[in-house]
Amino acid sequence: MTVLAITVFVIAYALIASDRINKTLVALVGAGIVVALGVVGSDDVFFSRETGIDWDVIFLLFGMMVIVSVLRQTGVFEFIAIWAAKRAKGSPLRIMILLALVTAVASALLDNVTTVLLVAPVTLLVCDRLTINPVPFLMAEVFASNIGGAATLVGDPPNIIIASRAGLTFNDFLIHMTPIVLVVLAVFVVILPWLFRGSFHVDAERVADVMALNEREAIRDGSLLIKCGVVLVLVFAAFILHSVLHIEPSIVALLGAGILVLISRLQRSDYLSSVEWETLLFFAGLFVMVGALVKTGVIADVAQSAVQATGGNALLTAMLILGVSAPVSGIIDNIPYVATMTPIVSELAASIPGHIHPDALWWALALGADFGGNLTAVGASANVVMLGIARRADHPISFWEFTRKGAVVTVMSIALAAVYLWLRYFVFG
Repeated sequence: MTVLAITVFVIAYALIASDRINKTLVALVGAGIVVALGVVGSDDVFFSRETGIDWDVIFLLFGMMVIVSVLRQTGVFEFIAIWAAKRAKGSPLRIMILLALVTAVASALLDNVTTVLLVAPVTLLVCDRLTINPVPFLMAEVFASNIGGAATLVGDPPNIIIASRAGLTFNDFLIHMTPIVLVVLAVFVVILPWLFRGSFHVDAERVADVMALNEREAIRDGSLLIKCGVVLVLVFAAFILHSVLHIEPSIVALLGAGILVLISRLQRSDYLSSVEWETLLFFAGLFVMVGALVKTGVIADVAQSAVQATGGNALLTAMLILGVSAPVSGIIDNIPYVATMTPIVSELAASIPGHIHPDALWWALALGADFGGNLTAVGASANVVMLGIARRADHPISFWEFTRKGAVVTVMSIALAAVYLWLRYFVFG
């Protein structure tokens, strides 16, 4: 069964990476094979938190997609698009930097999937106004989202898993993760002109046309916008107060979506217009295939073998966790990887001598998993959502196009994270 689970996953991943076959079809067929051949059963797929479909992720995405669909009816995205373009005086590079920074900050306060769902429509509208290719902008935003999401407990799903297992608080993440996130974000902004060189040419006439627009005229339904604003504030507040309210973000998103559908009185075609059904099905199939690897012990065996190679050296252990977490998270999605690694890191943290910060290994795991999510198109939930939006807008982003840029961002991020871990926990203690 172990060999079968590995074979199916490797073949499916290769097909996804090739971009020759629809990735949703590949994921569903792969999931169907491991179920049909008995590697995982219905209990594993539908009811297990370790090996099954992560319904919290699926319904969080669905709820936020419905909210975005309602919000789009107000014209607020057109408003923000025109405002951003005018604020940047029509400069594509300044627009990219502005939207990347907005995305990073929003991702620290919300989860990065929600942020991507809100920012992507704005980006598409800005680029449409300027008649420039939106692909570089969408990629820059999702990279910024994964970087910014690492800063807080609620910013990235792996952080929530780690905090629960390690007993870490919201303030712990602010103190230990936010400093390195700010450094990585600053370097990321500096390399943007080089990373996406050749993407910032724009017709002067298009800039003049945009500068002449009045963004206030874009608002089509002011009353609905106010209703959406109230619901969004309540939804975001519930996200941030998750540790106090003990209500899962998925439930919050579904409640928010239900309220907006009820009070907006929109047609079904309107409030479902932004739902990425293919993306949701892709996630379901991917969770099942990764669950097969978890059930057969493949991921745990690989992780355990890697950490055993350190021989109990604290610095080497931290660096190995960081170095392994980044590429593995980039390949299999950081959520199931972190769920598998937390028991192992917990055991290691308990056995490490007390001369270093007791949570150093947890921060190594968090940084590796969060920053490693930028490595490939399937490394983080936000990546898959962004690619789905781009495809529906007729601007598809290939797996390798994303990975070429993502690898640069990931190497930069992990290198800075390694220096940070070494200095903060092993040099200055």
